[in-house]
Amino acid sequence: MNKILSVVMLLTISTILYAQKDVTRFLGIPVDGSKSEMIQKLKAKGYRYNSTLDCLEGEFNGSQVHLSVVTNNNKVWRIAIVDAVLSNETDIRIRFNALCRQFKKNQRYIPVSSSSDYYLFEDENISYEMTVKNKRYEAIYNQIPTVTEPINKVLPDMLKQKLDNEELLNLKKYILSKYTAELIADNTKWEQIIYESLEAIYKNSVWFMIDQQYGEYRIVMFYDNEHNRSNGEDL
Repeated sequence: MNKILSVVMLLTISTILYAQKDVTRFLGIPVDGSKSEMIQKLKAKGYRYNSTLDCLEGEFNGSQVHLSVVTNNNKVWRIAIVDAVLSNETDIRIRFNALCRQFKKNQRYIPVSSSSDYYLFEDENISYEMTVKNKRYEAIYNQIPTVTEPINKVLPDMLKQKLDNEELLNLKKYILSKYTAELIADNTKWEQIIYESLEAIYKNSVWFMIDQQYGEYRIVMFYDNEHNRSNGEDL
């Protein structure tokens, strides 16, 4: 019994520690800390602060954007990236599809739902769907923390079977960096290991959507640290 309790405590403490450390990152910067600190870090990346709009301006992923730093209880919980230039329906379809492809092939992200595998065909009437049917075009992902330390462990066969997907390479690395060799070697723990690993990253949310403005469109993207998000504690 004591041995079981020790393992449970180890897993719980490990999850808590990694939840605190492995928050969502934007351009390598943890989405955390104070707003002023975040603004300074973004300025160091080359973004310019616009005091009138209270945002930063610059280029991100090939597009001119405005960056907004959103806080809760003086802690940053969101970086919002908004296209600075509006697009027509054809261009926004191409841009949305391109983003979906980029995220799909990026091993640092796991799609949250089938909506993350979107592809908008040419006959998709975005204007009608959004205006009349109130359809929301969005794709949501969880960001896997980047593992930089060398890994000398090997996943057991049971765990390999459950993660037998090239797109999950970074998740495998994350698991290897998070758990002790003894726990990883114990094939009876594979369900708990996968569950706790996913639990530790599910609050690292990165998602984007199409926003409509008077017949024109733009992409709005969010890098969210759900650990800092309001959970009703101020009610």
